Amino acid sequence: MVNYESLLSSRIQQVKPSGIRKFFDIVATMPDAISLGVGEPDFDTPWQIRRAGIQSLEKGQTFYTSNWGLAELRNQIAALTRRKYRISYDANTEVLVTVGGSEAIDNAIRTLVNPGDEVLIPEPSFVCYTPLTQMAGGVPIPLPTLAEEQFKLNPERLRAAITPRTKLLILPYPNNPTGAIMTRDELEAIAAVLRDTNVFVLSDEIYCSLTYGGEPHVCFAELPGMKERTIVVDGFSKSYAMTGWRLGWAMGPKEIMRHICKVHQFGIMSAPTTAQFAGIEAIRTGEDDIERMRSQYDIRRRYLLGELRDMGLDCFEPKGAFYMFPSIASTGLSSEEFCERLLKSQQVAVVPGTAFGTSGEGHVRISYSYSMNHLREACSRIRSFLQTL
Repeated sequence: MVNYESLLSSRIQQVKPSGIRKFFDIVATMPDAISLGVGEPDFDTPWQIRRAGIQSLEKGQTFYTSNWGLAELRNQIAALTRRKYRISYDANTEVLVTVGGSEAIDNAIRTLVNPGDEVLIPEPSFVCYTPLTQMAGGVPIPLPTLAEEQFKLNPERLRAAITPRTKLLILPYPNNPTGAIMTRDELEAIAAVLRDTNVFVLSDEIYCSLTYGGEPHVCFAELPGMKERTIVVDGFSKSYAMTGWRLGWAMGPKEIMRHICKVHQFGIMSAPTTAQFAGIEAIRTGEDDIERMRSQYDIRRRYLLGELRDMGLDCFEPKGAFYMFPSIASTGLSSEEFCERLLKSQQVAVVPGTAFGTSGEGHVRISYSYSMNHLREACSRIRSFLQTL
């Protein structure tokens, strides 16, 4: 009889399963269920981008690329960054093409974090940061953010959390699950805290193209003195509706990026070649598609915000990504209880706030990356559920 427990890494044993997947395993068995939980655009990848991928296959371009990624794609990424943020990265030594943004995050954490190093993680935030820190032997240190502060990272609480063991700060804005953003002035306050430290920054900007209300996204690396201490993670999944293509990138100082590339090289080799050719076309011609989709998300955002408030759920106005994070404290239920009862009684799936850290208790995440018809039916069912309470 094999003792499997004795074979497992102690690090993987301390990692909890995703709090999101539990509900969607149940949803998969419910044919009439409506899901508002998955952070995936409901748009098809724009046709010209799909066509570029198809043509690469027809031409037999199914080879490995450079570990760094196709040179043309890296040049396009560097040019895009110069246009949007007026900062320059060397496409040959400072831009790495990865298998989605998630691989970029994993590789950066593994490159920077030694066993015992502390990683500061604002919460609520994307579910992968804490497990990846644990698997690298690091110590995740949650930095709770507050609804009354619009879930923004507070510079004074950041300062208080920094210790001699602090290695890395995760900066997850625009934020999943809250939809929070940080303005230039707010990011400047964070930069001011970091300037006299040796703390590095991983800025996850996967939702950078999806902001609303006229407040432009600010890349943390464009602030004075921050480029040399920041790894910027971005990708194609959210902006271009390319989740299944698994294509992202990381940018940072060449002294760090060459080591991140080593982790990528030995673990992955190179990102999917077909996706890389599609990515070139996405950057070349996809800006109008981004704006079209962003406009539709904004319509859904305003509709859902109005509906939730009309139901009596307190919800701050999110300015980025495609998520709402309403408070369900008025129901007297925990986040987990609310989601379980809503799913059982109305067959609507949303995600408990605790899936994104303990500070998410009292909230649920609702994605509006779904059609208006989908949202209307789901809101009707949520309203009925609340009335039963």
